Amino acid sequence: MYPYVLMILVVFMYAGNLLIGKAINDLPPLTITFFRLLIAFTVLLPIGYRSVLKHKSLFLENKKPVLALSLSGIALFNTFIYGSLQFTSSSNAAILESAIPAVTVIFSIYLLKEKINQIQSAGVLLSLFGSIWVIVDGRLFQITHLQWNIGDLIMIGAILSWALYSIFVKLYMFRFPPYGAVLVITGVGVLLLLPAVVVEWLILGVPSIFSREYVAGLLYLGVFPSFIALIFYNRAVELLSASKASIFLNLLPVVTMLGAGLWLGEQITRMHVIGAAIVMVGVLLTTQGGRLRGKKDLTEQTSNVERKTQN
Repeated sequence: MYPYVLMILVVFMYAGNLLIGKAINDLPPLTITFFRLLIAFTVLLPIGYRSVLKHKSLFLENKKPVLALSLSGIALFNTFIYGSLQFTSSSNAAILESAIPAVTVIFSIYLLKEKINQIQSAGVLLSLFGSIWVIVDGRLFQITHLQWNIGDLIMIGAILSWALYSIFVKLYMFRFPPYGAVLVITGVGVLLLLPAVVVEWLILGVPSIFSREYVAGLLYLGVFPSFIALIFYNRAVELLSASKASIFLNLLPVVTMLGAGLWLGEQITRMHVIGAAIVMVGVLLTTQGGRLRGKKDLTEQTSNVERKTQN
């Protein structure tokens, strides 16, 4: 259960990421991403710098994997998220982000040659169905009438970025010490974003980030989704797989809607409860499908042995 608990905590932190990101979306997206990562790097520095110094040669020998991890999961993903929230609602962002597990499964099959059984495949589809159900309040036939806009299109970039990051975690993260790796890829992300955020300030002007709301929001983004959730997610992917760990992101719309109801006073309907149940069943099938299939195979093998013995 340990990796599953980690992923549930990750989901709550990422739901907070969407809600806080929407609350402070008066700030430009690159500015939010840059200060989020800068705060995360500052928090990580006293924890991971010794590990980085000890394994300095390892990181230098793996510059391309480090760049891939930083670009996909740190720089691009966060920029796409906050760019999307400039134009679309947190609910739309949540439903689109729930497509990440399905995309990750496809990438895992073709790039990692992972295999999932029929029970797990059904779980992927069911959890995605439940996520859609939550957002459209059970009115599935009206999904085409949602107000798709440029923010929804930007979210496609976030989906692809995180799916690729999940693949890179499985391929490369085991090479590095965990805290040192997160410190390095976060630091590289800050360096990658620095020239981009300067250009943003030249175009839009330097924003004032020192209001209480902005400071509190950026501190949350810098500590929880940037640091703690990333450590938890990386560990869960190592213990499970990229496709199984990412399926938990299908819970994101459920938690986001609950957060919006408690924080923003939005009504939680019966359709939301039904959708939440569907998502949870889908996650259960995906995470436990391999075990259920294994028990079935073991039962079949035992029966075959018994029949041979009787004969």
